[in-house]
Amino acid sequence: MTALVGFTSSFVVILTGLRAVGASDAQAASGLLVLCVVVGATTLWLALRHRIPVTTAWSTPGGAILGTAGASADGFGDAVGAFIVCALLLILSGLWPALGRVASSIPAPLAQAMLAGVLMPLCMKAVTGLGDSPVAVAPVLVVWLVGTMLLPRWAVPLTFLAAGVVIAVHVLTDSSVSLDTAEMLPSLEFTSPSFSPGALAGIALPLYVVTMASQNLPGVAVLKSYGYRTPWRDSLVTTGIGSLVAAPAGGSPVNLAAISAALAASPETGVDKDRRWRNAVWSGGTYLVLAVSASAIVVLASTAPQGLLAAVAGVALLGAFGGAVEGAWSDPRLRLPAVVTFLVAASGTTFFGVGAAFWALVAGIVTMVLLRVTEGRAVH
Repeated sequence: MTALVGFTSSFVVILTGLRAVGASDAQAASGLLVLCVVVGATTLWLALRHRIPVTTAWSTPGGAILGTAGASADGFGDAVGAFIVCALLLILSGLWPALGRVASSIPAPLAQAMLAGVLMPLCMKAVTGLGDSPVAVAPVLVVWLVGTMLLPRWAVPLTFLAAGVVIAVHVLTDSSVSLDTAEMLPSLEFTSPSFSPGALAGIALPLYVVTMASQNLPGVAVLKSYGYRTPWRDSLVTTGIGSLVAAPAGGSPVNLAAISAALAASPETGVDKDRRWRNAVWSGGTYLVLAVSASAIVVLASTAPQGLLAAVAGVALLGAFGGAVEGAWSDPRLRLPAVVTFLVAASGTTFFGVGAAFWALVAGIVTMVLLRVTEGRAVH
């Protein structure tokens, strides 16, 4: 269940993000495949090595960052270069604790405000999708609403299942749609990286900040709440190396699981605490099996009615958006800088070839510093 919920609740977000930064269908399929393999392998390594239910995942907020970062990448090679730099930063954070402290020194409300601003336009697709394809999107939203009321944990996976049914009906009833079964076979497609300043500032840096603030640190907190001590250094180095391996094949960064981590580590599993690491082993093995289906999923997704997958991705991100908004407004002293950060990120504005996520952090930090200087002078 840990693997299925983690996979079905966010793979569309990853596909949407990869396409937004220039990936073809073949490159997106390759990226999803290698991510499944790396998530499975890193989960198995950490769980077997440390005998705790630690699980890894691809960064869903990172996928959302990619979904709005198209202007920062002049081709998918730029995005791959940004993935490599982000992976190196994760490895360095594990080997050199000072770098991790620098990332953690960015006030959490500003990081959450940036994420909320990035997520808002994507979440709005759940509404605008009704205008694009009302017949296709409406049933999916109804399933999500009913699932949220009756089976909250399974609401998003059920939404993806409903979308799959809609796509199947669309393929069967629309004679203009055809499927190439040869493209459904698993395959890897490697992309040569390029390192443009715009992609490094607009993709790599926001990816690193969001991965640390919205995935790795919450992942540690989730495990701690169930009485487990996360192997911080080994986790960062392992997921960083995994991300580095995945990048040339189109994979975005991998990190500690946050939300889905509770599914393997909680007492509700009915497994004794000292044996729950086996839950993580099963999850890792399941991801390796799911990797085989990556290409077929991308081919089917390419036949979806207009606006359907964007709407499903928007629904999948609603929980993350709500959490980011709550975190952004949590500190009254940082409310104005958080508002500035949120607005800049939500605007999608690009300056000097660098996307809004980077400028949102810059604007928020500058506003915070200026306010503190002003307050200091007033006190003096």
